[in-house]
Order: sequence, then C-alpha cells, then structure tokens
Amino acid sequence: MSRHSALETVGAGAALLVCAAFVASFAFGLGRAGSTPDAAEPGIQAVDIPVAAGRVEVLNGSGRAGMARAVTQRLRSAGFDVLFFGNAPASAGDSSTVIARSGNDAIARAVAGHLGITRITSEPDTDLHLDATVILGRDFQ
Repeated sequence: MSRHSALETVGAGAALLVCAAFVASFAFGLGRAGSTPDAAEPGIQAVDIPVAAGRVEVLNGSGRAGMARAVTQRLRSAGFDVLFFGNAPASAGDSSTVIARSGNDAIARAVAGHLGITRITSEPDTDLHLDATVILGRDFQ
C-alpha cells in the first residue's frame, strides 16, 4: 500500500468517526427534546411566565418623577411586555387607571391586579398595537 493510499484511508476513517459522533449527538438531542421543565436537574426552579402576557404602555400622571420607569420594571419582572413608558397628558387625573386597548380585557385585568389598580376601562384602539395602557394617577402607591 502506498503512503498516499494510507493517508486517504486514515482520513476517510476520521471523517467517518466525526460523522458518527454528529449523528449520535443529534439522536441524543432529539431524545431530550421531549423532556419537560419539571424534570429539570435538582436545584433548578421553573418560573411560570405567561406566554402571551400582553403588550403594555405605562404613562405617569402622578406628578412624581420616575414612577413610569419603576412600574415598567415591575411589570417586566412579572412577564409583561412593556413597549413604552413616559408621561401622561396633564389631564390624566388623580385616579390610576388601566385601559383595555385590544378587546382582551383579561390582560388589562391581570395588569391592574398586579399593580393593585381597581379602575379598569375599555377603549379599544387597534392602531396602538397594545393590550393595555396604564395611567398612574396621584393615588398610585
């Protein structure tokens, strides 16, 4: 056998081993794809975050600086998707309100419940691409 043929044989064998390792790794990965988070390793805690927690905006009408940012962080920690935060118009009023925007009042109720806001109204506006608007009034703690 020539030296060139021996190198080809060794190279082909190495390529075959790499392919076999790849196939085995892929097959092992497929077997684990059906495992559930509940079957996680000990010490790992599963966290329930709603899959579609809702798109929210937070507007500060409280007169206290930083409230919209603080509430945004609180909602994001709870799994809500806050797309915008800023100041409410001067006419926002004293009472905090959650406004249902998409017709899905369940999301507005979930946001209100998480923040302890009791006033919920429905003003659908699909142009906003939001599920809820939070207006923080002077009563917000």
